[in-house]
Amino acid sequence: RWPSLLKYYSHSDSVSWLEEYKARHNAGLEAQRIVASFSKRFFSEHVPCDGFSDIETLACPSHFFEDELMCILNMEGRKGLTWKYYAKKILYFLRQQNILKNLKEYLQRPTERQSFLEGAVLIDQYCNPLSDICLKSVQAQVDDITDKVRKVLRTKNPRHPSLASKAGEVLIPEVELQRQVLDAMNCVLYEQLKYKGNELDYYNSLNSYIHQVLIRRTGIPISLSVLYLTIARQLGVKLEPVNFPSHFLLRWCQGKEGSTDIFDYTYIDAFGKGKQLTVKECEYLIGHHVTEEFYGVVTSKEVLQRMVGNLLNLGKRESTDQSYQLLRDSLDLYLAMYPDNVQHLMLQARLYFHLGIWPEKVLDILQHIQALDPSQHGAVGYLVQHTLEHIERRKEELGPEVKHRSDEKHKEVCFSIGLIMKHKRYGYNCVIYGWDPACMMGHEWIRNMNVHSLPHGPHQPFYNVLVEDGSCRYAAQENLEYNSEPREIPHPDIGRYFSEFTGVHYLANTELEIRYPEDLELTRATVQKIYSSGKE
Repeated sequence: RWPSLLKYYSHSDSVSWLEEYKARHNAGLEAQRIVASFSKRFFSEHVPCDGFSDIETLACPSHFFEDELMCILNMEGRKGLTWKYYAKKILYFLRQQNILKNLKEYLQRPTERQSFLEGAVLIDQYCNPLSDICLKSVQAQVDDITDKVRKVLRTKNPRHPSLASKAGEVLIPEVELQRQVLDAMNCVLYEQLKYKGNELDYYNSLNSYIHQVLIRRTGIPISLSVLYLTIARQLGVKLEPVNFPSHFLLRWCQGKEGSTDIFDYTYIDAFGKGKQLTVKECEYLIGHHVTEEFYGVVTSKEVLQRMVGNLLNLGKRESTDQSYQLLRDSLDLYLAMYPDNVQHLMLQARLYFHLGIWPEKVLDILQHIQALDPSQHGAVGYLVQHTLEHIERRKEELGPEVKHRSDEKHKEVCFSIGLIMKHKRYGYNCVIYGWDPACMMGHEWIRNMNVHSLPHGPHQPFYNVLVEDGSCRYAAQENLEYNSEPREIPHPDIGRYFSEFTGVHYLANTELEIRYPEDLELTRATVQKIYSSGKE
């Protein structure tokens, strides 16, 4: 019944299967109860920080609870969209909390026990908590590449010490034998397996995720360096990470071990097919001179800091993701490593404030910033004031506004909730999840969007729509038309508002239907009229 749970048992275990069944069954009921409650509790706001408190105190085994959430997410068909939406949010939270705990444990270990590969996997897992990523699987793929290198090495030097069963536990002292390993690695990685630096799509976040690097065989300098360094160390060659500006490198000692002379090292560019560089060639690579400090070795924590910093910069660049998920995730990771970094704490507070989420957490962050750096009192005071106003406004909200079609002021509203529409001017496909009898935006928005240039201006119905590119927009009635070929809208918030896609329109979930009680019948009648004959 639950085959994904097999991994938690071994054949040698003595298990009471009846008790296990009862525990899993009860965990399933508890998961369903919590998921069902989320839509009613959090429809009108982002799930608050304390919204997951009952999940943190679960009485059932967490892996059983997670398994039920996965069952909900994997339900076939186009139904249960709201359940899937909140099951995903809960699973995201649970897994990220667990990964953060693992990251903090990793950072507390002695440096020599901090594997670069494990650190990269933890970052990957945190940013992709719903993907099936585990260190064991990633390590197995790296081991497979290492075995291929050994095969090449065996043809060149059958007596090479890296071919011994315990290779990797002992470093190879001879530089020439190390060179043979690196030559074999370059042959396998770049000639046989066709790994390469992703120059064409450098700023794709997938380049930073180690499991995607292994799948797509491409990445950026730091992700490819982690892979290269890991394989080399497994074959007895000690390479070290170098936090070189603009282009992460590895260094390989040619002189006395531990030498502080930068000219005693050869520098390796994993992004450039393992090319070996001199100090001068490193400077040619980035086009300017750098001081000796940039050729020094860095710790695993500093490597992770740079990986997370890359993701932070990508998160700031992403304009289509209105939830800023990558930026939020990378900030979480950075502050897990450096919890007192005022610059990143302020960025996190501003981000939550901008998104209008977690005002209580914003106040906590601001209080922490003020304690760390009193000179920030101006920016802190401004945010505190506006966050408190946000909290007060939320308290004053009386409940959902109900919009009846029969009201005289709504007589000009032509379209209804759940209809798949097309924008006449921009051509995007979307679904309606709300409407107003006239434009309800402020004067500045109306001016910036040039609404007065429309024939009917702001004095016409406006619609809240979820767009296929993942954005949410506010569109004038005269700019929308029925979509002659309706299809699903791949928007991350679709399940927040709709429970099912029928094939031609969406069905509002209970909470949305409460707010637009007369729209469902109109949507059905409209769909029947437009699509029943197979043409407009």
